[in-house]
Amino acid sequence: MENFSLILAIVVITALAFDFTNGFHDTANAMATTISTGALKPKVAVAMSAVLNLVGAFLSVEVANTISKGLVDETGIRPEVIFAALVGAILWNLLTWLVGLPSSSSHALMGGLIGATIASAGTGAVHGDVLVTKVLLPAVAAPIVAGVAAMLATRLSYTLGKKADGKAAAKGYRTGQIASAGLVSLAHGTNDAQKTMGIITLALVAGGAVAPDSDPPTWVILSAGMAIALGTYLGGWRIIRTMGKGLTELQPQQGFAAQTSAATVILASSHLGFSLSTTHSVSGSVMGAGLGRKGGVVRWSTATRMFVAWGLTLPAAALVGALAETVTGLGDWGTAVVAAFLIASSAAIWKISRREVVDASNVNDTEEPAGVVTTAIAAVAPPPAGSLADDLTATIPSPAPTPAPEPVAPAVPPAAAV
Repeated sequence: MENFSLILAIVVITALAFDFTNGFHDTANAMATTISTGALKPKVAVAMSAVLNLVGAFLSVEVANTISKGLVDETGIRPEVIFAALVGAILWNLLTWLVGLPSSSSHALMGGLIGATIASAGTGAVHGDVLVTKVLLPAVAAPIVAGVAAMLATRLSYTLGKKADGKAAAKGYRTGQIASAGLVSLAHGTNDAQKTMGIITLALVAGGAVAPDSDPPTWVILSAGMAIALGTYLGGWRIIRTMGKGLTELQPQQGFAAQTSAATVILASSHLGFSLSTTHSVSGSVMGAGLGRKGGVVRWSTATRMFVAWGLTLPAAALVGALAETVTGLGDWGTAVVAAFLIASSAAIWKISRREVVDASNVNDTEEPAGVVTTAIAAVAPPPAGSLADDLTATIPSPAPTPAPEPVAPAVPPAAAV
């Protein structure tokens, strides 16, 4: 640790700041469906998720090694490159949080790292085979696999629960949903917290503080776990609202199926060292659960915006990372300019977010438009029983009563002539 320079300290602090934003950006992955179905109160849900994220950070280092040893060539990478990568990732996280879109913090981090590395050392410093096999392919496969699994699990749940008592079944599914949400939180710690561990370890190698090919030191694992846990506890309420209510309306059976499917996919990918996006997995499972219930619909207007954000994450973060690296390459004053820009931009985004506050008190209040597909389905669906007469009464006024005719006095015959 004798080579721990000022720039290296700045990089570590910035990496922990990214880990903090990752925590509140991805709280929705574990707890959105649990909160939206009422299985847990919002504050209790995020506290539980925070603790399990911290525990999960200690369970594995496979994903951290993918980031620190596999994605880019760690020889020749300066700490300033890591700093520039983190700037791109943090700004993308904050922008998507501001608009309530569940984009991938993982892909933001990797996009920033790729862009900054290319700007510094050229395309040859990026390991394309690792990028494709452990980043891009899982990014496409994860939401599909999780979505199909959640859809099948939802249908199975409703089929098996047809004869069950409604209230007892709902209570049981809520209990199961709490357990599955805890599993997702644990899985999130094993996957997302490790990405920050990997980026800090890469910076330590670049700064000469640890030997190449080293595993993350214990203090790195602890600090990364605590940073993501703190961010999780604060709760990314805007994205929780989108994930829990904006994509589809979930019942306890669907929430349980969605979270169990997502947790299985995330834990499997962590074991294999895939730098998976937990956001992609959970979003795919939520949509699959929405389609798995008979009569359930997905708000495709929201889903489309989310897909666009997914597609932009890697290139947008890479562009910002490359620009930041170009400026930091000008010297210490360039690094200071980038740091000042990051702080000012983060403060501006926070100030804008205060115009419409979303927190634990209103997270389940949403007026998300139904979208074209949902509106079309509602238009052709038969009205519920008993509503036809009410609709006709409301739309076709009854005819006004015809007034009774005025009584006519009997005619008096003229007096007879005398």
